[in-house]
Amino acid sequence: MTVTRLVALLTAAALVSVSCGGIVDPSKNVTETFNGTIVQGGQGQHPFSSQNGEFTAKLTALTPTSTALVGLAITLGATDGSCTLQSFQQNNFVSVNAPALGGQIFSGKYCVFIYDVGGIPAGVTENYTITVSHP
Repeated sequence: MTVTRLVALLTAAALVSVSCGGIVDPSKNVTETFNGTIVQGGQGQHPFSSQNGEFTAKLTALTPTSTALVGLAITLGATDGSCTLQSFQQNNFVSVNAPALGGQIFSGKYCVFIYDVGGIPAGVTENYTITVSHP
């Protein structure tokens, strides 16, 4: 790749970044809290919108079985606000208050999913809280 072509690509990338509002400083992120219930073999989903920047998602409560492992996933959201199953990032070994998901995120619609990976006992309804910090 020639220097001229590299400079042109970097300039184009910078212009795209500026035109999309640039990357938001993580210290200016908002934190959304999502609550719900999940049973054995079940799932919960919660839509949200984000700007360019960094995100984190964490399971902050699971009761009555706080030691159960569950899965969390960030998926792309549809334009109508519904959730799709196009996974952006997922973790099948999530425990309460442990780092679960995080990294770079781009402006758009997303959903956070919680799902049973075999850790929820039969006949038990788990109450959960998930926090998502995003720009």
